[in-house]
Amino acid sequence: MIVEAKTVQRAPLLVGITGGLGCGKSSVSSIFAEMGCAVFEADKVAKELQLEDPEIVAGIKKLFGDEVYFLDKAGELALDRRHIARKVFVDSSLLGQLNELIHPKVFKAFQRAVQKASRSGVKILVKEAAILLESGGDKGLDMVVVVVADLDKRVDRAMKKGMGTREEIMHRIRSQWPQTKLVERADFVIENNGSLRELERAVHELYHKIMSQAELS
Repeated sequence: MIVEAKTVQRAPLLVGITGGLGCGKSSVSSIFAEMGCAVFEADKVAKELQLEDPEIVAGIKKLFGDEVYFLDKAGELALDRRHIARKVFVDSSLLGQLNELIHPKVFKAFQRAVQKASRSGVKILVKEAAILLESGGDKGLDMVVVVVADLDKRVDRAMKKGMGTREEIMHRIRSQWPQTKLVERADFVIENNGSLRELERAVHELYHKIMSQAELS
């Protein structure tokens, strides 16, 4: 008698990528994606939920007022994120309530991504998040990569992306965990003070180290 063997699903290696504003964590995640890793962009998912999830929309209106939502030129629902940013950075309790509203649903979305990656045979799933460690989003991950850069470079990058004035960006950076604290919690650290080519070399080197662990698991 011939018995058909069941396909064994192997869980992917879960790699968290984080870093402060302007450090270049998104660039690092993009390089990982180019090398075949699946990437879960937690911040992007959070933004989508703020527009699409009725429970979150209602919660944000309760915290910040109905007027924080509006219709854009295309008639689509939009959120005044700058208004929220100004509010939460002067009132940490509002920030805490906002995070409690959003993060559990982002975590559930990540669990679905893990299941999908497992079914697809993905070996490495990257979770990119700005406040990965602060929010407890590193729970269940196999390793955490922290991307760091000099302060001047971080500010210049953020300004070039139109993320605010130098003063606004500095205020946001000061509100985040210092890089030294992030590094203490890191399994790997990538310094991003040079060119894109230098960053690519550093990520490729780290990728091969991680792949070795994935192959052995």
